[in-house]
Amino acid sequence: MITVIGFDADDTLWVNEPNYLETEKEFCRMLSAWKPAEETSALLFSTEMANLELYGYGAKSFILSMIETAVSVSAGQVGALTISEITRLGKSLINKDVELLDGVEETLQQLSAGYRLILATKGDLADQERKLGKSGLEKYFHHIEIMRDKKDDNYRRLLNHLDIPAADFLMVGNSLKSDIIPVLNLGGHAIHIPYHTTWQHEKTDDLPVYPFFTELRTIKQLPQFIATYESNH
Repeated sequence: MITVIGFDADDTLWVNEPNYLETEKEFCRMLSAWKPAEETSALLFSTEMANLELYGYGAKSFILSMIETAVSVSAGQVGALTISEITRLGKSLINKDVELLDGVEETLQQLSAGYRLILATKGDLADQERKLGKSGLEKYFHHIEIMRDKKDDNYRRLLNHLDIPAADFLMVGNSLKSDIIPVLNLGGHAIHIPYHTTWQHEKTDDLPVYPFFTELRTIKQLPQFIATYESNH
């Protein structure tokens, strides 16, 4: 029986990845005198991956990786003015308004009447707290967890901390790698709601057959699906 529903935040509740792609496009344009956009983008991604262990996820890590990439792409020739512009780009990314995805608030309002809802997202603490505050959704969540990463052990610690049996837990998110597979590995339930664009780091083709997994087109389908599932189990 499902008693607790966890939600990812970025690109599940609100728009995120398109904002990063827009920032990256402008960043590559700034460095076009040194390398084509495709090469700069590839180097930025590899720099982000190399820095994950040190900086973690989120906008601040992205800004530092952009600066490091700019120095590398230009062989140290990038000027202070360009570095300043990169910093400005990063701040604009952080300060963007939060755009809720269609049906999100209505769905949370409906489900919060019958289930304990938790937010389980990863990223920079200040950045995620800022977005949550701007979203107006905080009131629907019994618990908010901003995780350093979202692997099996991270979810196991979260469920143990909140005393939630995995069999009673349903996770909803757009990333198979971070939101779905780790919870299924623990014996929980998971619903994948794909978003039209996904960060390269979150992509995976690895999805074995699990008994408690499904995919929905939109979050608005969630309450009816859960009601039907619960009535049949």
